[in-house]
Amino acid sequence: MNKIDQDFFNRDVLDVAPELLGKYLSVKFSDQIYSFMITEVEAYRGEEDKACHAAKGRTSRTEIMYHEGGHIYVYLIYGMYWMLNIVTGKINDPQAILIRGIDEFSGPGKLTRQLKIDGSFYGENISRSARIWISDNKLKPKFLANPRIGIDYAGEPWVSKPWRYTIDFPKNKCP
Repeated sequence: MNKIDQDFFNRDVLDVAPELLGKYLSVKFSDQIYSFMITEVEAYRGEEDKACHAAKGRTSRTEIMYHEGGHIYVYLIYGMYWMLNIVTGKINDPQAILIRGIDEFSGPGKLTRQLKIDGSFYGENISRSARIWISDNKLKPKFLANPRIGIDYAGEPWVSKPWRYTIDFPKNKCP
């Protein structure tokens, strides 16, 4: 599998987010590499998106979102869960993709806890990092697009935007 390069992330979040499904998120601890298929993501699209952290403008917290795509944006919620996001788009166009699920763990807080992702990853370039990266395995799975989770504060139309993408795994059929 090949590490995804910078250009992949320098596109609009609504193009990149569904294309991340089926790709592998890899992390390196000591000399061990662990890889997990990305199964669920959410897109956050700039200052106009009231659910996006950039909706309140440029701050020290959101600064990395204003950089070119491919950087990691992590933030802490509830004082205990780090949220892993990948910045997309061009400079000064703040967009990011929240990684919500991988094949071993569902839930963005659970996966970062298991992968030992914390604030030290903030700003790291995922295309150049030696400790976290995304690899392309050429899979293009079918996916579902649904509203994002936990953003009621954003109001309409943002609550209803189908910007949460999940792999559409085939259902087991019982005889």
